[in-house]
Amino acid sequence: MSDDPYEILGVPKTASHDEIKKAYRKLAKALHPDLHPDDAGKKAEFQAVSAAYGLLGDPEKRKRFDAGEIDASGQERPERHYYHQYAGQDAGRRYDPGMGAQEYEDAADFFSDLFGRRSRSGGGDYREAFHTRGPDLRYNLEVDFLDAVRGAKRSVTMPNGKAIEISIPAGVHDGQTLRLRGKGGAGFGEGPPGDALVTIGVLSHPVFTRDGDDIEMELPITLDEAVLGAKVDVPTISGTVSMSVPKGASSGRRLRLKGKGIVRASGKAGDQNVRLKIVLPDRMDGELEELAKRWREHSDFEPRKELRRQT
Repeated sequence: MSDDPYEILGVPKTASHDEIKKAYRKLAKALHPDLHPDDAGKKAEFQAVSAAYGLLGDPEKRKRFDAGEIDASGQERPERHYYHQYAGQDAGRRYDPGMGAQEYEDAADFFSDLFGRRSRSGGGDYREAFHTRGPDLRYNLEVDFLDAVRGAKRSVTMPNGKAIEISIPAGVHDGQTLRLRGKGGAGFGEGPPGDALVTIGVLSHPVFTRDGDDIEMELPITLDEAVLGAKVDVPTISGTVSMSVPKGASSGRRLRLKGKGIVRASGKAGDQNVRLKIVLPDRMDGELEELAKRWREHSDFEPRKELRRQT
């Protein structure tokens, strides 16, 4: 590893103080011995990074290093005569490569934030306990269409083996991710647990589809219901309701059941749109055939007239 503090921190000689601090914090966080307790190489890199920041993080020492008055270890160069000035400084602020980053207030604040409370051993060495937030855990959960639009509770086993109960909010979308605070992996030391991120997959339904907060469905009706009109039962996501089919209704006509869609967070609900589909019996009734023949003989109705005109 180079002994040039700028190269160690990966910054140019023109770097600002904030850029140097940012580079140091990034490296120190990645190389801290608490994260690599058995890695001598990482420990050595951490010490080098700490020493480099101890030099460049102090504006006065950086100035003297850049001027060639002190070397990369913070020692006076033999040809310079500034030792008496340097030696008179506060011993608590004097550069010591063995001590590392703990001599600098901003570095101490950084490790306090990153690793928790600080303590000093009887020998005066600076030490940190490692405290950090636990990892987030991700889980994919498939739910029935009606559970997604109505809301439901489900118990799932997370990747760490822990079972948690999930409240699925009404109207959750396919692909939506729910964040469960504090339900993720355990924290390190006194750090808080992470979150559980549950991505919802909504299964299809044989009758209903969704369009925003509206529900779409197709309703089969008989020929006589279409011709004469009728009161028919219609399923909705909240139960069966009665709906009027107007006289002369054609296949494809859309009727709206207001407020029978998905209930929004505001309390206002979408609608259910019902598309009519005239369905004839598999086996034709003789009387129905005779009726159709007589109607054909006397009717001048042309359902495809407009189609022909447009093409």
